Amino acid sequence: MKRLLTTVPVALGLLAATAAQAQHVQWAARLVAVSSQKSEGKDPFSPSQVLGVPNALPLGQISNDAWIPRKEGPNEFIEVRFARSVAAQQVTIVENFNPGSITKVELVDTKGVHHEVYSNDNPGPLPEPSRTLEVKFPAAEYRTLGVVVRMNTAKVEGINQIDAIGIADVVSTMVKQAFTGEKGPDAVKSTQFDSALVNLGPNVNTRYVETHPVISPNGRTLYFARESNPDNVGGSRDPQDVFASALLSGKNKTWGLAKNVGGPVNTPDDPNGIASVSANGQNAILINIYNRDGTMDPLGCSLTKHTRMGWTQPVPQVIKEFVNLDKEHVDFFLATSGKALLMAVERPDGMGGQDLFVSFPVPEMNNTWTKPKNLGPNVNTAKSDFAPFLAADEKTLYFASEGRGGYGKSDIFYSKRLDDTWTNWSPPRNLGPVVNSPDFDAYYTISAAGQDAYLVSSRNGTNGSKDIFRISLAPAFQPEVVTLVTGKVLDVNTGKPIRAIIHYENLLTGEEIGVAETDPVDGSYTIVLPSGVQYGYRAEAKGYIAENANLDVTTKDKYSEQKQDLFLVPFNVGQTVKLNNIFFQQSKYYLTTNSYPELLRLIRIMKDYPTVEIKLSGHTDNQGDPALNLKLSQDRVNEVKKYLGSHGIKAERVTTEGFGDTKPIASNDQEETRAKNRRVEFTITKK
Repeated sequence: MKRLLTTVPVALGLLAATAAQAQHVQWAARLVAVSSQKSEGKDPFSPSQVLGVPNALPLGQISNDAWIPRKEGPNEFIEVRFARSVAAQQVTIVENFNPGSITKVELVDTKGVHHEVYSNDNPGPLPEPSRTLEVKFPAAEYRTLGVVVRMNTAKVEGINQIDAIGIADVVSTMVKQAFTGEKGPDAVKSTQFDSALVNLGPNVNTRYVETHPVISPNGRTLYFARESNPDNVGGSRDPQDVFASALLSGKNKTWGLAKNVGGPVNTPDDPNGIASVSANGQNAILINIYNRDGTMDPLGCSLTKHTRMGWTQPVPQVIKEFVNLDKEHVDFFLATSGKALLMAVERPDGMGGQDLFVSFPVPEMNNTWTKPKNLGPNVNTAKSDFAPFLAADEKTLYFASEGRGGYGKSDIFYSKRLDDTWTNWSPPRNLGPVVNSPDFDAYYTISAAGQDAYLVSSRNGTNGSKDIFRISLAPAFQPEVVTLVTGKVLDVNTGKPIRAIIHYENLLTGEEIGVAETDPVDGSYTIVLPSGVQYGYRAEAKGYIAENANLDVTTKDKYSEQKQDLFLVPFNVGQTVKLNNIFFQQSKYYLTTNSYPELLRLIRIMKDYPTVEIKLSGHTDNQGDPALNLKLSQDRVNEVKKYLGSHGIKAERVTTEGFGDTKPIASNDQEETRAKNRRVEFTITKK
């Protein structure tokens, strides 16, 4: 954005319904089982080399970064899981060397059921030195979370290597990344909106310029900038201030009277603007570096937090090796998870003009970000690419480009992130001519629900000025489905709100997806969880232990909102903590892999406090034989103790007891409440 945020003309529209909505390539994220292995850990030829993108490109020669079975026989296999579930249409196995031994490929759905999609009764050597086996099939009703590859390595003499295993919900070739879009006149098509542009009305728009709308992910607060208004903190001579409006009616989509957010966000003599806001509205990225002496550096960004007293003094964000050769323009956008900072800057390592880059938080260094990483040639061109907006699904990117043609000097384009490299994107599609015009149209933003877009336009603006408009999106052009989770963080004993940090993670991989902060007044929080994953989330505060929560949205296909309070237990002797994210196979005591993140946190507590001793308690519901329930509950806590022991926790620090169905904490009449009775807890017996 330029310092005044309004000087770049951008045309806006939407692509045709023929465009693919969810082009996803996923490579294996976790190893589940393997029949044999030449080496262990992350050493050369170990099974973990299968994880992630193909390592050896081009293929055709032995690579250290591929799995080699230790044996030669008919029953070799490897089983992997992916970070999120998809409605798969293909599985791709990269046989890096000596291909032809694969006999079966099975998909594993979210319930653990196996589905055979490939069978070869006559394995044997192939004439080529390597192969990318592409197995394609119609999308089924189930969603795929894992793959099993079975091999008869005895039929192919010599070393057999598998480099990578991937799935996708498209049939385009994965390894070549040839997700090709239409070219020529058909590349840009019009589509239908659910409504025309709607002016947000006099509570938001005035005869002064309103620009750069930023909608909070929950869709209930709209931030924007207003130029040279008498209500700016510096009066009409003040170039630009940030205002905010609250949603009055979701049904009628009406907004309350906008108010100046005041200092320290707004200053008397500078163009102030919000680039993005966190899920719960507690953190905001502002344009400009707010220096301690009151001056502004226009070519950076700062972070402000909302507290009981209002917005805090903005803190400059340190971006390692930050360079911007364009002294007039810069854009920033903070992902909803807080885990990625997008920017549009001109750098020597760019492709020309402004390019889109991404930085990530530097561990253990607050307000510090990694060296910017170019999003690559699928997004960036030799001319300026700017104004990034990443939807709450953290996959769907909207941005402006002067280098791709269209209806004006710059158009808005749409692209999907295909994997976690941040350099692999579907071909950008022009969003079409429906709302493009010879007038100024720019700054595209949508809420987590993905149903409405907000933009700036000079068409039919108040007294000819630029105003903020809303347009309802057809379902085909909304971002991917997410779930908005809200609640409060409470002391389990007193019920009082606690100021805390929320962490949420993928329970399959243990990867932390995002971080949020609670409201300092009432302890409330908001997080946004993209579909296709089973999540765990917890609050952290000094002197407390978290009772973690979980939410399985692997099969969610519609936007939804969920309420879930999080509880913190004082770290004192006698306190009991529920381990809500420990899972077992049905009616058995075997731990499932999505239990590991919870267990590893318990292990970390035990290692951080080496004198702590605990008692593990197992509980079941009242279904079935009480004697069998009692045995099952004891077996389960014994299994947990065994896992702790395998990670260095001495047996004498952990006692166990199974209570079966004798201590319910909820009704056993319905499955929803009955599930709460199936639990593992630990009580602090010594500190």
